[in-house]
Amino acid sequence: MLQPERDCDVVVIGAGIVGACTAFMLAKRGAKVLLVDAESPGRGCSYGNSGALSVGSIAPLAMPGILRSLPRVVFARDSPLRIDPLYLPRALPWLARFVASAKPDQVERVARELHGLHAGAIDAHAALAQEVGAPELILRRGHLHLYPDREAWGKDRAVWDLRARFGIRFETLDRDGIVALEPRIGARYNVGVFLPDHATVINPYRYVERVVAAFEALGGCIARDRVHLTRTGHAVRCVGAREYVASQVVVAAGVDAKPLLRAVGVRVPLISQRGYHVMFTDGEAPITRTVALADRKVFLAPMEEGLRIGGTVEIASPQAPPDPRRFAQLSHFARETFGRLGGRQTHWMGNRPCTPDSVPIIGPADGIANLWLALGHGHLGLTQSVPTAQRLGEAIMRRASIAR
Repeated sequence: MLQPERDCDVVVIGAGIVGACTAFMLAKRGAKVLLVDAESPGRGCSYGNSGALSVGSIAPLAMPGILRSLPRVVFARDSPLRIDPLYLPRALPWLARFVASAKPDQVERVARELHGLHAGAIDAHAALAQEVGAPELILRRGHLHLYPDREAWGKDRAVWDLRARFGIRFETLDRDGIVALEPRIGARYNVGVFLPDHATVINPYRYVERVVAAFEALGGCIARDRVHLTRTGHAVRCVGAREYVASQVVVAAGVDAKPLLRAVGVRVPLISQRGYHVMFTDGEAPITRTVALADRKVFLAPMEEGLRIGGTVEIASPQAPPDPRRFAQLSHFARETFGRLGGRQTHWMGNRPCTPDSVPIIGPADGIANLWLALGHGHLGLTQSVPTAQRLGEAIMRRASIAR
């Protein structure tokens, strides 16, 4: 029986920053690659994230003591981490694993794995931005985390101790130190922690666009199609408007990966943690680096278009409409911090694909010879995108023996 001619060596499903970087890295190594997505590249979480390259974010979201806070989280609409009560029955299996991952030994394991994944990420992003012709997108001015007082800082002491144990550099600042870095920070914040080795992508969407353009310049192809997977024995096939014939398939489709993989018998512990942002587009940003309001659990970032404030965690149906109160809350936090801001605002909400232990799933799928996973990057997809692509690219080329 004649085998159909291959369209490519690798199909990458999902054209966010993780999928785009993976496709680009594979094309650089000589593979013939097709990047496929139902939407235009970069229009999901990659469009709306806060731009933080946060290599020091090695603590899982589930830290010891999380169980005590869950009842308040479920019912408080203004909580930075909220669970929609109507969605709770569907979320319970994931939440049980989330709570179980908060044990001290699991926290150490997660920190070790994330620290290893993040090693060299800032330099790798700077090199990639240079390579794709957009070095100006990487702002290397560190991150500033802010607290109202020492008591508020003390609530995060375990996280800072964890970072210190893994060699993450930071400096604690008083009010004068904060104002020396960012003069427009309001009087609410009197304790700061400065992480000098962090960076910011000042236009995450344009970053994806540049990576995809560089991928195409290497001969990579793009298909806009809603695909599904079918399984034949120990291999999968990628089918949409037509079948895309390839020897290897990479799934980097965010929260959409869960039903995609379930169809071929692969179950992944993903849930959507919906994130929101507000953009203030009148004038320049009042800050010169990423600033985290630690007590509010939000990030502010200077963007090419102005000031972006993003964050909060909302566990709810991915299909549910945005909650306008989350946008109002973010706008209030920004104005509380800086006083008067420009009147024009844009709003965005997206679905972060999160695992219970905060560790992404990177590598071959069990029991399927040609299927690879790049999933569950949660709040750190931008930081982890290039390291994920490097790991996956090397593994795929090695196992598949792709040579042009």
